This record gives sequence, C-alpha cells and structure tokens, in this order.
Amino acid sequence: MGSKVVIVGGTHGNELSGIQLLKQWQAAPEALARPGLSVSTLFANPSAHQANRRYLEVDLNRQFEPALLGDPALGNYEQSRAKVINQQIGPKGDSQTDLVIDLHNTTSNMGPTLILVDTTPWDIQLAAFVKSRMPEAVILVEDAKPPQQWGYLCTVGKRGVMVEVGPQSQSVLRHDILEQMETMTSLILDFTSLEVQGELPELPTSVLAYRFLDTRYLPMDEQGTPLAMVHKNLEQNDFAPLNPGDPMFQYFDGTVGYFEGDRPLYPHFINEAAYYDSHAAFSLAEEVTLDVPTA
Repeated sequence: MGSKVVIVGGTHGNELSGIQLLKQWQAAPEALARPGLSVSTLFANPSAHQANRRYLEVDLNRQFEPALLGDPALGNYEQSRAKVINQQIGPKGDSQTDLVIDLHNTTSNMGPTLILVDTTPWDIQLAAFVKSRMPEAVILVEDAKPPQQWGYLCTVGKRGVMVEVGPQSQSVLRHDILEQMETMTSLILDFTSLEVQGELPELPTSVLAYRFLDTRYLPMDEQGTPLAMVHKNLEQNDFAPLNPGDPMFQYFDGTVGYFEGDRPLYPHFINEAAYYDSHAAFSLAEEVTLDVPTA
C-alpha cells in the first residue's frame, strides 16, 4: 500500500482552489500517483460549499482539538463532521494516515505559503525541498503548541501540513492561484515519495521561514465597534517587515496608530476577510532560519 496520504479540499466551503483541484484529480488520479505512496482525496465540508459559505455553524478547521472531538454533546454540523473525518482518516493521536495535506485560500496577499505545525526533521526537510524548487514559496511555522493541541484538520494525520495560497477572493477562482496550489501540492507529494524511498536529494543547509507569534486586532470602542482600519501601508504587503514606528492602523478620526514593537516583525493574513467577524487585523511572525538536517 505504501505511505497513506490524504489531500483535503473544501475545509472552508468558499475557498475554491482546493475544491477545484480535487475535482481535477478525481477525474485524473494518475496526477497524484507517486512511488511508495497511496494517495486519496477528501472533500471536507461539502454542505458549506453548497451554501457558498466558509462554514455553516462553526469553523471546521478549529474543531479537531482532542477535547472537542471527544465531547459527544458537541453535535452541530461542523462538530459532527469533524468527528466523522477523525474516524475516517484518523483517529487523532493514533492515526491511520501518514500525511494530511489541507488546501486553503486566503484573501491576503500571502502568495503560496506552506504552513508547518511542527518542526521535526521531516518538516524542515520538506520546507527546504519545496523552497528550493519553488523559490516564491513562503514557509510559515505555527508551532506555538504541539500539533496534537491544535484544532486544525491536518493534525488528524501522523503528520500534517497546510497549503495556503492567496490573494483570492472568497467564492471565486484565480488561474494563477490554482496553479500555485497545484505546484506546491505536487512538490509535497514528490518529497514524501522520495523520503519514503530513502532517495532524498541533497538539500540546502538552511531555509528561511517565518514563525507565528500572535494576532493583532483592530482597536475597538466600548460597544465593540472598530475605531480604525488597517493602514494602507500594510495592505497587500504580507511578509514585508513592519518596523517599530511604522503606521499600523488608520483611525477614523484621522489619527494613526503606530507599531510599538522593539524589532521588525512580519505581518501576514493582513485584512483577511474570513477573520473580519473577529476583528483580527493581521498576524505577526518573526523571521527565522531553520537548519536543515542531512538527508
């Protein structure tokens, strides 16, 4: 059988690139075939897609924490769907799936971003392989807590990564974004196949990455109404340095809010439409260099 890989699309119903790629791969499964791998696809949230929404009741990509999966009282659509997916390709913590690749779009200008939820030698080698063959790729590390504690769908596998590509508006397709997602996913499969066979090529000794630190929210009044918007200097500038003293928020009264950090940090998910209901303005990361273990 080989190592079991599941490619997931449609975790968010209005992120269309992954859904379209699933359709193409289901029509031509030979495109996913790799030596040493058994690759299948999963349409995670078809009901949300049918409704042309990110989700129906709660964000499916936050429902895979062990406590949530283990609580039978949590039974709305996405909570129930998470439990089904966990049994289908998991279960989390004792998974039958070696790798889950979860495909996402963002409205932010993040380009093709590979999101790692761990920094094992395998993850870092994967990042180096992808970056060396797709120079425009961005490596984002979200390892603030162990993978098992995240609610992300990809953590149901023994290993998991997310492919996040933008900018793409919700509920539309962009040719260039689709191609970038297909290229990055293909490279992840290539790497996984070579690694399973013990045939990894020589890799760079290090890879540039960004490590998530925190999320910044719009300033609010006592009634919970935003007092400002993201400053124009940040807009569309994901992963560009935000230096101390740089404009960060444009207040509606005409004043400007400035970044008060003590070092440059790197905004991403800037003005992400899906996060607007939480008033999240952007996330911040630090630039890091990951040392690549020898293959």
